[in-house]
Amino acid sequence: MRTEIFINQGIHESRIAILEDGHLSEIWVERPENERMVGDVYKGTVTAVLPGLQAAFIEIGHERTAFLQVRDMVEAENSDSDGSRGGRRSRHRSFPNIQSLIRKGEQVLVQVTKEPISTKGARVTTQLSLPGRFMVLVPGGNWVGVSRKIASWSERKRLRDLVTKIKPSGYSVIVRTEGKNQSDREFKRDMRQLVRNYERLIKVSKKATSPAQAHKEMGMTSSIIRDLFTDNVDRLVVDDKELYKEITSYLRQVSPELRKRVEYHKDRRPIFDAFKIEEEIEKAANRTVWMRRGGALVIDYAEAGTFIDVNSARYVGSDDQEENNLNTNLEAAREIARQLKLRDVGGIIVIDFIDMNEERNRRKIIERLIDEFKKDRAKVSISAHVSEFGLVEMTRQRVRPNLLHDHSEPCPICNGTGRILGPDTTLTRIERWLQRSYAATREKRYVLKVHPDVATYILANREERLKSLRKATKARVKVETDTTLGPQDYRFFSTKRSLDVTAEFRV
Repeated sequence: MRTEIFINQGIHESRIAILEDGHLSEIWVERPENERMVGDVYKGTVTAVLPGLQAAFIEIGHERTAFLQVRDMVEAENSDSDGSRGGRRSRHRSFPNIQSLIRKGEQVLVQVTKEPISTKGARVTTQLSLPGRFMVLVPGGNWVGVSRKIASWSERKRLRDLVTKIKPSGYSVIVRTEGKNQSDREFKRDMRQLVRNYERLIKVSKKATSPAQAHKEMGMTSSIIRDLFTDNVDRLVVDDKELYKEITSYLRQVSPELRKRVEYHKDRRPIFDAFKIEEEIEKAANRTVWMRRGGALVIDYAEAGTFIDVNSARYVGSDDQEENNLNTNLEAAREIARQLKLRDVGGIIVIDFIDMNEERNRRKIIERLIDEFKKDRAKVSISAHVSEFGLVEMTRQRVRPNLLHDHSEPCPICNGTGRILGPDTTLTRIERWLQRSYAATREKRYVLKVHPDVATYILANREERLKSLRKATKARVKVETDTTLGPQDYRFFSTKRSLDVTAEFRV
């Protein structure tokens, strides 16, 4: 698989696109007002301990308090890891009561593991970890883990023995996948830098008054270069000369052999236009995703999860309906894995594949999904069977808000529902308002202000209905347009009192 990284350094934002075999697979965007928080360390104050949830809320100086679960206060049982955030914790492991570990008003050092999403604050842990290029330093403990992606037993043993000899007492270490075949010189340099960073963090936190930031993780571009620009990447193209120099200077110290894969984009055309990335980003916000053979995915987001419907749409195959459905579903499984990774969708995901009669075909879909998600760095769990309703349920690790959430806002007219009331329903609501007014007051003359489309509907299409309403409520209503109102909004003004009386009779 050919992997390429493109970096666009804009005036107000930085964007990083990762392409796999020419297709956009990931897009990262960072703006000054919305810098990523994962990896940042804060000195915070415990504002509440909830024994029922076995969790606590920590004030870290942001709009919403951070959320700390008891499982994120206990060191991992298994030191082996994929090299990103520490070891695995068994779902069925028993934990001590949180009230025995932390108290309200106490000051603690916490690290962000998940960005704030929607109404939820950041997710944090007290088990700090500092990532380097070849290892992750975990203060406390005295073990050495090796990334599970390093399969060779002899290489795992060599790395474990090497790191055990060079690591200071009081630190645990996880060797990252990039540490494979590296010498002790690289590990010693990485270790020195990480220990210095941790000592600086502790020094800052002791002087700081809670809530305060004690450590800032690398910016998006730097962390991508550190974590993702490996031997598996064929090239990296950047459009900013200063950033190009910075990256090549960094690589000269840590991976000199990768410098020749870095290119400076000199073309006058914007880099994302030149490599046809911009149009792919635009498509990533679409609700409907068309597939190469004519099938389509419809992706809907909700607070409870993400729901994907697979449609055959324009697909034309053989006369065998079962085979057609299987082919569309197999293509959909591949595209779903790409879209979830591209849009960075996390949480619960439910997929409604096209119905198939044969069990072996349903099994193929599960196998294809599992195989496609092996390329995803996020942790993914997929149900073993298609449910009795033809659904596949899965979860994907949620670390930051998805692409749509990050780059859009709820519609001020529909309040995020995606639908608005039609003009006929709005007229019905207006009728109810006049009926309540008639029952409660003798006032008869009003000015009604509505959206121009609703005014046209009332005057052109429902004039008889308005006459009947005037007769029933004895009201005299003058209809006026107001472009500042939404299609489902209305305002009543009292002619007698010269004020807005809408709220008086609105339910």
